[in-house]
Amino acid sequence: MFRAVVCLFASLLAATVACAEEPAAQARPRIGLVLSGGGARGAAHVGVLKVLEQLRVPIDAVAGTSMGAVVGGLYASGMKPAEIEQLMKSVDWQDAFSDRAPRSDLDFRRKQDDRQFLVRLPLGLKGREFMLPRGLISGQKLARVLRTQLRAVSEVDDFDRLAVPFRAVATDLENGERIVLGKGDLVTALRASMSAPGVFTPVELDGRLLVDGGIAENLPVDVARSMGVDHLIVVDVTFDPQPKSELSSAIDVSNQMVALLIRKDTLRQIATLAPSDVLIDPDLGTMRSTDFDRLEQAAAVGEQAAQQEIARLASLSLDETRWAAWQARHVQPPEPKPEIHFVEVAPESSRYAPRIDAALAPVVGRPLDAKALDHALARLYGDDIFESLDYRLVRRDDETGLFVRARRKSYGPNYVRFGLQIQDDFDGNTSYTAGIRFLVTEANRYGAEWVTDLRIGANPGVFTEFYQPIGYASPWFVAPRINVESRDLDVLSADRQLATYRVRSDEFGLDLGRELGNWGELRIGLLRGQTEQRIRIGEPNEPDLPAKSSFERGEAYFRASLDQLDSTLFPSDGQSLRLQWNAGRQSLGADFDSDILRVDGLAARSFGRNTAMLWASAGSTLSGPQTVLGDYFSLGGLFNLSGLAPNSLTGPHFGVARALVYRRIGRSGPGFLNVPTYAGLSVEWGNTWQRRSDFDFHDGRWNGAAFLGLDTLVGPVYLAAGMDEDGRSAFYLLLGRTF
Repeated sequence: MFRAVVCLFASLLAATVACAEEPAAQARPRIGLVLSGGGARGAAHVGVLKVLEQLRVPIDAVAGTSMGAVVGGLYASGMKPAEIEQLMKSVDWQDAFSDRAPRSDLDFRRKQDDRQFLVRLPLGLKGREFMLPRGLISGQKLARVLRTQLRAVSEVDDFDRLAVPFRAVATDLENGERIVLGKGDLVTALRASMSAPGVFTPVELDGRLLVDGGIAENLPVDVARSMGVDHLIVVDVTFDPQPKSELSSAIDVSNQMVALLIRKDTLRQIATLAPSDVLIDPDLGTMRSTDFDRLEQAAAVGEQAAQQEIARLASLSLDETRWAAWQARHVQPPEPKPEIHFVEVAPESSRYAPRIDAALAPVVGRPLDAKALDHALARLYGDDIFESLDYRLVRRDDETGLFVRARRKSYGPNYVRFGLQIQDDFDGNTSYTAGIRFLVTEANRYGAEWVTDLRIGANPGVFTEFYQPIGYASPWFVAPRINVESRDLDVLSADRQLATYRVRSDEFGLDLGRELGNWGELRIGLLRGQTEQRIRIGEPNEPDLPAKSSFERGEAYFRASLDQLDSTLFPSDGQSLRLQWNAGRQSLGADFDSDILRVDGLAARSFGRNTAMLWASAGSTLSGPQTVLGDYFSLGGLFNLSGLAPNSLTGPHFGVARALVYRRIGRSGPGFLNVPTYAGLSVEWGNTWQRRSDFDFHDGRWNGAAFLGLDTLVGPVYLAAGMDEDGRSAFYLLLGRTF
């Protein structure tokens, strides 16, 4: 019996030893992956990851900087290289590197800002000083892309709990210290690591102001080694210094300076590599960090560079069985679909809590709907008062909620916008109008705004309006306003100019209105004022048009506006409509009764790079005297009968229809200095009439134009030639809006 027990014990002991030895026999070295920064050049990392997957090389830790952190973070979350590659291909990098929300998400009032004040230079006003943003790009759109892709790991606050342990490197802007990010919110860490100073707005995190990690450590070899790995695979896409023959501009010199500073620390990190480590150095040539239109090429170069190291990488590969087991443990978890029970606003964003709660109310109490959530946040960001607006999923007492952090623009809440229109007809006639808009947002807790416009030049004027919502987040509003403006109008007879009048209008009014989502607005209002007209040039010789006269105005009016265009300058899709009726009445203080109606509608559709647009405008003085020149309509100028000089035709009734086709030509890369270029043609029909009964289709004038347009930072620039049916022509060099 005793002997049997001893034998049994010995057998169990042997089995235990054998079991203990099995893992040891299967033990393998831990492998760390180091990915450098390099902007668009970082797409080469994806090519390297594809080769590692083909060779079945397991990665146990990832450390990355800047774009290397983005690729590494996506991979560490469980995304496969092919999925990361597809994401990079699908992102509209030109749009991602623009600062504002898509126009479809903008608040209706911000859309109207774009119609008149086209200079896209973000400026704030504090006291008597102009304020610039901390970066040209807020990074909101890139953060939104990352948030969507990483939603499945949004509740992970320790990067060691990701599919692959991960570290991102950033730089403390205050002291230049290297900051290794291994805990917290993954998207925030990636956003901080890639915040190139002066380009992206810095990220505030734990009391620090963080920028691109490449400043402190672009190739974080020591960070990866500290994660307990035995071997390193290091991918360096750092921009190589250029020979002096290539340093031909200030930008080249600046890039060279940055490359030298980064390269110095990169070489120091490379010098610490052991013989068993693998260094992959893709030959990306002169590809710049901003060449996001060459991502596929960069990925292919990275793949080729990794294949050159196949012999060394293959020694780290697993057999198919162990690789399948490793992959099963390192896949991205399914996107969570929990019910959203609450919205929690970060303490530093508490002033916006009512607005955030109102915007996100539709998603609370329902299963997580990614599209609905993204749409709600996009609309909120479209108010255009936030520098960043982000969220993450959190758990509180077994309930899932949204933790939202909103940061007001660092250069707000008072802003300045500029507008400029310059026109030269190549015949010695030049005119200009310059404007500036002062916008005070968040004037009170209900979101009131005070806007003031000043204009000088051909059409000087002053306009101010106080926009007050009736209740928090209410679509209803009241808006008292004052408007003073002047313009010149020609009096014509048989196409012969008789005189030029200067018309000045002074008015104050009170509007009641309702916003229709972010796509439209309805207003009714009352106004009182005076119109004065005096002759400047010529002699009209008409008894109804004295050299100087003035009229009291008292009107009720209605205006309906719709704006769903994707661009103010060169729309490729959408429609807009504006209908206004002014009813002057003696009972409201006017000298006489009158009714004036105007409508303007536009629709655009695109087919690839080609766009077709239909645009029509009409107006009529339905009743009242026709001697108030301030109520006249005018035609002439580009797209308003292009073969005629501006304001060549005037009258109390008008109509014009246009058909435009244009094509986006050339290449325009992503970035703040992107300048899209268009070439197109227009066909136009229209005229003005002194009496409605004079209207006749056969009385309309046919015109057309050929144009080249550039969508610049200071507004659209047109070089155009117009032709009238009578053979008259006009040429234009125009800066400013025409649509």
